[in-house]
Formats: sequence, structure tokens, C-alpha cells
Amino acid sequence: MRKLLLAVAATAILLAPAIAQAQNPIVIKFSHVVANDTPKGKGAMKFKELAEKYTDGKVKVEVYPNSTLYKDKEEIEALQLGSVQMLAPSTAKFAPLGIKEFEALDLPWLFKDDATYSNAMKGTIGKWLFQKLEAKGITGLVYWDNGFHMVSANRPLMKPTDFQGLKFRISGSKVADQYFRLIGSIPQIMAFSEVYQALQTGVVDGCENTASNYLTQKFYEVQKDITVSYHAHLQYAVIVNSKFWSGLPPDIRTQLEKAMNEATDYTNQIAHQENEDALAQIKKTGKTTLHYLTDADRKAWQEAMQPTYKWAKGRVGQEVLDLVAKELDVKMN
Repeated sequence: MRKLLLAVAATAILLAPAIAQAQNPIVIKFSHVVANDTPKGKGAMKFKELAEKYTDGKVKVEVYPNSTLYKDKEEIEALQLGSVQMLAPSTAKFAPLGIKEFEALDLPWLFKDDATYSNAMKGTIGKWLFQKLEAKGITGLVYWDNGFHMVSANRPLMKPTDFQGLKFRISGSKVADQYFRLIGSIPQIMAFSEVYQALQTGVVDGCENTASNYLTQKFYEVQKDITVSYHAHLQYAVIVNSKFWSGLPPDIRTQLEKAMNEATDYTNQIAHQENEDALAQIKKTGKTTLHYLTDADRKAWQEAMQPTYKWAKGRVGQEVLDLVAKELDVKMN
């Protein structure tokens, strides 16, 4: 009996570290402001799945969608304080940190398609921008795609003059603020979680967003008209608290990087199709009318918004504009 007890005790001692590890995994709180059923939402869940798989459960990823943990105005400060470890904000959210260069990505008619965007962010532009975050205690990991913006209101928006006097919700980018002002509308910064009610009650008249967000947030229910304009791109930067990230055991960090790279490939591959599917579902509801720009309409939008490029020099600086111009072969003036 005594031998049996000793054997049990020895086994318990050997198992204790494993039990402690199982009981105390490294927790990554991943907060974001959109629904699970969007490219970003699905990307976060894919990262969770792969991270927990590749680390054999040594890491637990807790995903908090739809602003359930922090609203988009609060989340970056929460990351810097260590209250949350991972975010995927739109790149326009970095300007309040003093890193206005990210807003160059919001210039209208900048990316001709998703592939052009993806190549640019994997190259010089993306890496250069991430370096800007380091001084703020933030490490940039990858960029996620969410496709191109549409616009909506309770009247058709086909020509620049159709925007005259409309209050438009924007996420915070001063570049977006500028191009909406150029076409005569009144931009208003508002948290993503507040947009549906603001549209419903008339606090704002319209907004810009991607098809997947229009569908999952049900914006189409409170907007009679949507113009599939694709005038600007929406992208996210997946970021982590630098102290947390550098403090991880190297083998764990390597596995997390593998999980993130695979989750990124998945997210960027589905983004285009997700938006196409969302557009089809919105059309099927019959609750809103979809409008498409003619070549003449598009040219009128481009000409009306073109002064944004010259204006942007004073906002984001010449260096990033030169990088963007070279990488994308676009004219800035």
C-alpha cells in the first residue's frame, strides 16, 4: 500500500508542471468592433483556432467582437495599457496617436483592386508604416483586407452634387473628412457601434463602409439607397502590445506568427468573396436599392475628390506620399 501511495505521489509531482500549464495558459484578448460573420471577424476566429492548435493549448485566444470589450475610440489605449493584447483597427485609428501617415491609405481611388492593395501592404509601404508604431509600444503584425467602400443615404448618390448638405458618418480619417467635404457633405466622426442607431434616427444621413459591414450591421435596413462606388479602401492592421509580444517565449511567438500568417492568407482570400456575397444578400432583401456608377459618374467623383491628394501633403507628409506614389504608380497632384 505504501509503495502504491509513493508511486501516486511521484506521478503527481511529475504531472504538476503540466497540470499548472494546462490550468494557466497564456491568454490573448483579441478585441474588435465588427461582427464575427465578416472578413475581420472570421480572421480573428481563424487565428484563435490556429494559435491554440499550434501551441498545443499553451495559448488561449479570447475574441471579443462587436465592441463588447472596447469601442473603437477606446481600444488602442487599452492595448497600450495592457488591458487587451491584440486588436485589428482600421488604419485610420492611428492618427490620434500622432501617426498620421497611415491616413495616406485612405486616399480616394488609390488602389485599383484588392491584389494591388495586398502587394503594397506586404512591401515597402506596409513595413515602413509599422515601424512608426514601435515608439508607441505597439507592434504591427500584418494587414487585413476588407475591400472597398460603398456609400449610402435615403436618396441616390450618383453625382458629387447629390451629397450636398448630407451628414456623413466617418471613422475618423481626416483624409475621408476632406473628400466628403469636397463633394459638399458634412462628415461626422462616430464610433462604429453607434452607426445603426444614428442612421435610424437621422443623426447622420449616410455613411461609407464595405458590403460585409452593411450586411452584418444591418445598415441596409435604415438606408434606402446604396451606391456601389468602391471609391476608397478599408484595411485593418493587426497589432499587439509590444511588451507582451516581446515577453513571450520564443517558441510560442514563432507558433503564433505562423498562426497569424495563415489566418491573414485566409482573411485576405475571403474578403472579396464575402463582400460580393453580402452585396447579393442585401439586394435579395429588397430593403434598399443598389446603384452603380457609370464611367461618366466615376470620372466626376474622381475629379471632385482629386484635390484631396494635394491637401494630404500637409496632413500625412511628403515622405509617405512619395512611397505610395512610387509603389502604386499614381500621381499625387
